[in-house]
Amino acid sequence: DAQKKTLIAAERERHDVARRRAQWVKHQGRIDPARLVFIDETWTKTNMAPLRGWAPRGQRLKADVPHGHWKTMTFLAALRSDRVEAPWLLDGPIDGESFRLYVAPTLRPGDIVVMDNLGSHKGKAVRHAIRAAGARLFFLPKYSPDLNPIEQLFDQPADVALWRGLDGRLSDFLLVMERGGLARVLEPLAHVALDDQQLSKLGNLSV
Repeated sequence: DAQKKTLIAAERERHDVARRRAQWVKHQGRIDPARLVFIDETWTKTNMAPLRGWAPRGQRLKADVPHGHWKTMTFLAALRSDRVEAPWLLDGPIDGESFRLYVAPTLRPGDIVVMDNLGSHKGKAVRHAIRAAGARLFFLPKYSPDLNPIEQLFDQPADVALWRGLDGRLSDFLLVMERGGLARVLEPLAHVALDDQQLSKLGNLSV
């Protein structure tokens, strides 16, 4: 019975990484869950496409994917013990300044912020914003997304359909995902966007 392979970083077996992972697991039960705030981001690009598909035997399968004009969108959220807080859809890639702007109003005194080791999380301005909010910062052990519960929220399969305009450039896209945790978070954002008078509604889609 063939199953999809799950790849795990071989660096977890390093002595220093294994020691930090063991320490994290040992001590995490000593922290009040109500104080924990797991912050992370996920992203999608409009040039993402499946690597495989069906085609007549002996023929290559061709698919159009934008190369010259494509976009990156980033979704950030904070996971608390009882809710997902402060969802933000960013039209572009994440950087240190964008992350600082997100973190500052998200926290309250006494929070314990837990994040992975992404470069945009480690800037001095980000650390200062967290301290200024009266919160503490902890970084997860390296190569340890399995220790971050917000990863389960982001682990939602999705498909992207693309349309080109009359000028040949990418004009519209449709993101389809199973109705899991991330879909439920994104739905209110979609309603806000449709209520924006500066945006035009193309139509409705129901499943």
